[in-house]
Amino acid sequence: MNFLDKMERKLGRFAVRNLMIYLIALYVVGFIINATNPLFYLQYLCLDASRILKGEVWRLVTYLCYPPSDSILLTLLMCYFYFLMGRLLERIQGTFRFNLYIFTGIIGQWIAAILIYLIGDTIYLLTPSYIYTTMFLAIAATYPDMKFYLYLVLPVKAKWLALLYGALIGYSIVKGDWASRVAIILSLLNFIIYFLLIRKPVQRAQQFKRQAEFHRQAAPASSAKGVPRHRCAVCGITELDAPDMEFRYCTKCDGNLEYCMNHLYTHVHVHDQTGPQ
Repeated sequence: MNFLDKMERKLGRFAVRNLMIYLIALYVVGFIINATNPLFYLQYLCLDASRILKGEVWRLVTYLCYPPSDSILLTLLMCYFYFLMGRLLERIQGTFRFNLYIFTGIIGQWIAAILIYLIGDTIYLLTPSYIYTTMFLAIAATYPDMKFYLYLVLPVKAKWLALLYGALIGYSIVKGDWASRVAIILSLLNFIIYFLLIRKPVQRAQQFKRQAEFHRQAAPASSAKGVPRHRCAVCGITELDAPDMEFRYCTKCDGNLEYCMNHLYTHVHVHDQTGPQ
């Protein structure tokens, strides 16, 4: 069991489910604020390190409400796109690890803003755009052949978009000043450390695909009234026994084993269906 597994076992119950909904809600609030008073964000909400060090700690959260566009149509499209990416990553990584991925990126931006201010006495206003960029990079690394439609028309595989974006990032790092380099690198901290060095995206994606296929095959057989679709592999409880109980697959167990939330973080992992390990 590695460090992340231990963290998930101890802290997984505190993870925020559907985190993207809350982040998108901040976007909507930010769009309304920007439409009514464009200067309010800069004055009271942005990631201004000088203000944060003077006690305005709410800026560590409120900077996330910076809208992706002044256009309501583009904002709605981007929010929908971010929601789809976040939902996919949460299903692949699990709620706890998706939370950790997002919060690591946010903390990286905090560190970048404060370091740039302390070292260069410069206020570098970072926006949450890099957070959502790292989500796309994670998806591209997991599903390189997934197609995205530019302008809703032109299909392009995720790996080519990721390579193009990586080239642009590299160019910005080479041509930018030291402050922009620090900002870019630390803004990508979650992808650099958490995904590339720790995660096993291909195995995770393959297991997620097998689970989805199993679920689709099991659905017709469980459509009859009174036949449960979910059953905990430890205690045997089903959604019929406890309608409010949630069930999750364990990505560390072989096969398609489901567990209720009471046993998701406490069960012994099963390998090769021959016994616990």
